Amino acid sequence: MKLYGIPTCGSVRSARKFFKDNDIEIEFVDFKKVSVGSKELDYWLKHEDIDTLFNSRGTKYRTLKLKDLNLDSDAKREWLCKENMLFKRPIIEYKESVIVGWDEEKYKEIFTKTQ
Repeated sequence: MKLYGIPTCGSVRSARKFFKDNDIEIEFVDFKKVSVGSKELDYWLKHEDIDTLFNSRGTKYRTLKLKDLNLDSDAKREWLCKENMLFKRPIIEYKESVIVGWDEEKYKEIFTKTQ
């Protein structure tokens, strides 16, 4: 299982803590150190839509003034290919699925046997 994000993100910290507390091993991929290419993005897009992956509420979105550009799906994809900080975080590749964002109840349902 891979978890993509940045270490300073609150949602990513919560997700990593959840996995640690539940003794679930993950491979952490730091968006600041490793660029996500179109191959990963295309895989994620098979499981989630572009609006789920694209963070239109984050700092990078605001500093780039992307709201003013009224981006369509193709433009969002282009931006995600060149700017990792525009991804919602965390992104988890688990088995044959992709989970986006932090949701403790959802994580418990997916990743733990007992609740």
